[in-house]
Amino acid sequence: MDVKDIGKAYLTFLEAGAIDNILSLFAKNGEVVSPLYGAKPASEFYKELQADTQNSSITLNGIFTEELQNRMALLFTYEWTLINGEVSRFDVVDIFEFDSQSKITKLTIIYDTLATRKLKEALR
Repeated sequence: MDVKDIGKAYLTFLEAGAIDNILSLFAKNGEVVSPLYGAKPASEFYKELQADTQNSSITLNGIFTEELQNRMALLFTYEWTLINGEVSRFDVVDIFEFDSQSKITKLTIIYDTLATRKLKEALR
């Protein structure tokens, strides 16, 4: 599977809440850097995200690759329904770094968290 296919599969799994499938795309020590959840191992990040999520709807807007650098970026619109029913819609850039086996070693998530942070903080 090439990195574009991995990116498409990732978004399909994310939208479905298929955490085990998402984690299968990551290297054993893969990490996620999120503006809302911080930097942590992928397994921890997705468990926390799943606990806060009622539903996800994703629209892919673009895939950008740097094949010589083993990097890819996805641009998508994410409609996130939190566990309390609040909805946040925002554009996201996910930057993926891959190892030689095409496993994700690092995912950096970039988006404006102003409105989303307030909604997430209300969950606690």
